[in-house]
Amino acid sequence: MADSERYQKGAAKMKELFGVEPRPGSMHEDFLDITVKNLFGDIWGRDGLATQERSMITMAALTVLGRDPELKVHIRGALNIGISRDKINEIMIHLAHYGGWPVGVNGLRIAKQVFDSIDEKKAKSE
Repeated sequence: MADSERYQKGAAKMKELFGVEPRPGSMHEDFLDITVKNLFGDIWGRDGLATQERSMITMAALTVLGRDPELKVHIRGALNIGISRDKINEIMIHLAHYGGWPVGVNGLRIAKQVFDSIDEKKAKSE
């Protein structure tokens, strides 16, 4: 597959997940290109798992690794593709038993912050 096709495939996957296409200037140009082509085009675009499954796996990994800023982005993405708040909370409860209690507590805290932020924006727009 040509690089431009990989980029388009990755950009489409990012739009599906995050609701926006990659923005030049949002990160180092070469890193953005690699992220779009490789991570979202080649990896997220594979046939072996559905986008929702990849999203849940990604949230689990980011939660256990304590990557809170990235977790917030991926929780928003999960909600955007139809993963419910209840399911996200259930993932965090499940992780507490495998990653440690503080992992679950932090995951639930981060999820609540994202949910509250979304609810606040909705309330302001109504």
